[in-house]
Amino acid sequence: MFGFVRDIPAKNKKSKYIVDLDNVTVRFNKASENVDNLKEYFVKMIHHELMFQEFLALQDITLKIKPGEAWGFVGTNGAGKSTLLKVISKILKPYKGTVSVNGTIASLIELGAGIDPQLTARENIFLNGTILGYSKKFIESKFDDIVSFSELDEFLDSPVKNFSSGMKTRLSFSIATVMEPEILIVDEILAVGDALFRKKCMDRMNHMLSGGTTLLLVSHNISDIQRLCTKAMWINRGKTVMTGEVSEVCTAYQENIAALKEKERIEREKKKQLDAGKKAQ
Repeated sequence: MFGFVRDIPAKNKKSKYIVDLDNVTVRFNKASENVDNLKEYFVKMIHHELMFQEFLALQDITLKIKPGEAWGFVGTNGAGKSTLLKVISKILKPYKGTVSVNGTIASLIELGAGIDPQLTARENIFLNGTILGYSKKFIESKFDDIVSFSELDEFLDSPVKNFSSGMKTRLSFSIATVMEPEILIVDEILAVGDALFRKKCMDRMNHMLSGGTTLLLVSHNISDIQRLCTKAMWINRGKTVMTGEVSEVCTAYQENIAALKEKERIEREKKKQLDAGKKAQ
């Protein structure tokens, strides 16, 4: 979900950690056969013929984050990074383990969530702001700030369905960050923005960090992680590989990626040589 703000109850306010995960496991059921129409799905379900395989998206993840820290999460596609952020955002419930979050959260996870493509940008500012929990009076007081930051003044009365992905990012990010939450969760959403707007977003996140906001950032751009974060976690196939200082974790991750690429290159060269040998015979 993009721009979702959750106010966590105050019962854990005395906790040392703003985010505290203990041995968290997330399990999904993956269909073991293809069912290509709804009728066949329900027939199989009624006759108990649907077969599923257990898939563990996260396995025994323990993470403790103090208020004001900035954490980056690295790993290949499908490693479990987004799933982890959804667990922290309370979008997903863990199969095992405990999750304790103490503070207001703004989650920028899915591009376009909370935005109605049929409505104009102006209407979406009020709609998305309401979903975030902002009052109409607050939205009106911040309206000019949102428009100014998004740089969409010329398109305020245009339907969002005509917007590019970058324009939707501008609108959603501007609305979600107009009020500083205690925890800001960002998952790859800046990947579709242009360079100048990405810099504006980076500057705003740095400003929020200096004001005490806790940042949780997923990005395949390692330089963004290193620029904004002081701590990092490397996840692979749902398991923690390494946690620690951002420079150490990112260096280890990049070295691993480089080693894997070199291994793939060597295997491709071997295959080429084998294929060439077979043709020569």
